[in-house]
Amino acid sequence: MSDQQTLKDGRHAVVIGAGIVGTCCALYLQREGLAVTLIDRDGPGEAATFGNAGALGLASVPPLGMPDTLWKAPKMILDPLHPLSLRWGHLPKALPWFVQFTLASRRSRAEAIADVRADLLRRVNDAYAPLLEDAGARNMVHDLGLLMLFESERSRVNVEFALEMRRRRGIKIEDLSGDEAREMEPALGPLIERGVFFPEVCQTVSPLRLTQRLVRHFQDRGGTLRRETVKGFDFGPDGPKGVITDSGRHDGDLMVLAAGVWSKFLARQLGTRVLLEAERGYHTVLPNPGVDIRVPLVSEDRHVTFGPMEDGLRMTSIAEFAAIEAAPDHARAERIFAAARDLIPGLDTKGATRWVGSRPSTPDSVPVIGPAPRFANVLFAFGHGHLGLTLAAVTGRIVADLAQGRRPETDLGPFRPDRF
Repeated sequence: MSDQQTLKDGRHAVVIGAGIVGTCCALYLQREGLAVTLIDRDGPGEAATFGNAGALGLASVPPLGMPDTLWKAPKMILDPLHPLSLRWGHLPKALPWFVQFTLASRRSRAEAIADVRADLLRRVNDAYAPLLEDAGARNMVHDLGLLMLFESERSRVNVEFALEMRRRRGIKIEDLSGDEAREMEPALGPLIERGVFFPEVCQTVSPLRLTQRLVRHFQDRGGTLRRETVKGFDFGPDGPKGVITDSGRHDGDLMVLAAGVWSKFLARQLGTRVLLEAERGYHTVLPNPGVDIRVPLVSEDRHVTFGPMEDGLRMTSIAEFAAIEAAPDHARAERIFAAARDLIPGLDTKGATRWVGSRPSTPDSVPVIGPAPRFANVLFAFGHGHLGLTLAAVTGRIVADLAQGRRPETDLGPFRPDRF
């Protein structure tokens, strides 16, 4: 599509949020012929996208809340080496979220949510393909698979329900012995007794650089990028007609709210209260790990992912529920990462860097996608939790369908902003 063709629609869209989700929304709207302005207070991909584990999680069918989550939760929260963390002072504000999380964790609801997630996941590759191809970014995503690790037969048995949930929805799974896991990934030590391999999972070399590459492509096609802080909306007699930032106003026929966890504050200005929590994640990057990791890894016992990236080995963990502005708990994160390093003998931690950021998480592990309840010219596209990188392009395609009055391939009922 030529640059001239990108303006044929005659409408102007303003996308709030230049993470991977907002970027994909901007690109898909641009492909439909809209003029698009992309706004973020940070540089493209510098917020939650930056800290992503890097996997396109095509096997991530099970929701965060599962039938056994509730009775396990107290023990998990009290365990200093478990990644589930709750700042108790934050609980009163988060209580409505946790009530809905409890309801979503029932077996019948978990199964229904798994269906919704599986429907999105099976569309990921097709949605990303044209964006990666046109941006010259196909070489930034590799088909490496994902190896789940277990240190005992018991820990392997404990995930059977979640594995079966995947199998029933067509996810390919290969069971491995400990020796077979070490054959696939020779860097693993003797602690590993079982493994499960998901061959369809992909890995990007850098979530940040991938987003930056896509944004450069967006700009090359005539898109406008603004580094500004969005304050709210400019309302006319028929509803919002533009976005107000700390630098001025940007008029728009269509507005897309894809600002991650900050979306809930802007949604409130549009008369919609959404249940969205800042589920903070931590990572550390070992720039020269001393071993060559071939396959992305996730330890079921240590609850840490190991992702090989161009800047080193990224270790990711923790689901911390706290106020967005709360001080990070890097000490807890380091305890978890230190324990996980036992799985890979010889890891070199010199020069390690650390990061913390907030995932925008809904109680039912399903994003918020669709028109704002009160204003048809505002589309919501946030709340992807752990799957922002994975579902970004699918979300962008849905947003483009809605912008053009087409019925998306996916039933949007489960994604309604007012479903809670």
